[in-house]
Amino acid sequence: MAPVMSSASSAVPFLPTMSSEATLRASFVREEDERPKVAHDAFSDVVPVVSLEGIDGARRAEIRARVAAACEDWGIFQVVDHGVDPALVADMTRLAREFFALPPADKLRFDMSGGKKGGFIVSSHLQGEAVQDWREMVTYFSYPLKARDYSRWPDKPAAWRAVVEQYSEQLMGLACRLLGVLSEAMGLEMGALAEACVDMDQKVVVNFYPKCPQPDLTLGLKRHTDPGTITLLLQDLVGGLQATRDGGNTWITVQPVEGAFVVNLGDHGHYLSNGRFKNADHQAVVNSECSRLSIATFQNPAPEATVYPLAVRDGEAPVLDEPITFAEMYRRKMARDIELAKLKKIARADKQQQQSAANKQEFAVPKSKPLDEILA
Repeated sequence: MAPVMSSASSAVPFLPTMSSEATLRASFVREEDERPKVAHDAFSDVVPVVSLEGIDGARRAEIRARVAAACEDWGIFQVVDHGVDPALVADMTRLAREFFALPPADKLRFDMSGGKKGGFIVSSHLQGEAVQDWREMVTYFSYPLKARDYSRWPDKPAAWRAVVEQYSEQLMGLACRLLGVLSEAMGLEMGALAEACVDMDQKVVVNFYPKCPQPDLTLGLKRHTDPGTITLLLQDLVGGLQATRDGGNTWITVQPVEGAFVVNLGDHGHYLSNGRFKNADHQAVVNSECSRLSIATFQNPAPEATVYPLAVRDGEAPVLDEPITFAEMYRRKMARDIELAKLKKIARADKQQQQSAANKQEFAVPKSKPLDEILA
């Protein structure tokens, strides 16, 4: 294995897109149990691809059944014939690539370090991460409209704002149609999930995963479930989205499909279904050959929305002890993640300290014995 570089201190943050280093910096190296088990392009077709053509007509029952089966099985499915303008999708992906190709100074003008809501950052917006993810990202809040802070939206490329607004609007429309199908799949009225969200939030995260010198040692995005209701993911054809349904023992790489959106069920959707529908357990891996782009649109309930099962079937108990707000659910999830990150950081430091002590002991010069002990 090639050596791993130690993190270099610098006034300018390290950007993976600018790296020409042959080895991975230590801050990106994952513990062995967290490293990729399956290659980015070892594609599996187990995640179903569902055509939405006829969703408001004769095929609705068939679509509903396929979506329900996918949510019970993996919590993930892909949709095609979804009605989102292909030209708009092409514009959005082109502008995203142009943004990440900008000089560091242009991207760092929108640096969201220090708790800013929206903008650009390396790895993750979460604080206290033990290991960094090999990605750059730009994120913004698009719904409700009052949440839009255009000062945090990139002003380069020039068409960014106009295209992003159109894209967000069309994705909101697609999300609402899918929530209607999911509501019916739970045996509820078509508007039940949308009503449970109260005033739906939408957050868009544009992910760029540069080619990586040692992809077997790191992740583009660590294993997680999304907190919200559903996530709509647009990805290029490189491959890297992976899912597990057995606690991370085995993984599959989702087959990219041209023009499709991957739909992930989040924690909120999982709870509303009383656990019947799985919250998608997933991660992103990287490769040494080419970069990868994905655009995740998170459809979340309003902070004050109630989180509690809407559909409890006969013989089942609710998966939650009591109703809580989405804000409280999210706070608890983040608190658990931060605490886990702290524990991992401490364990990592202890391991490095023990290794350092062992190395010193191995190369220590033994004390010479007195002559009488040698001759005894």
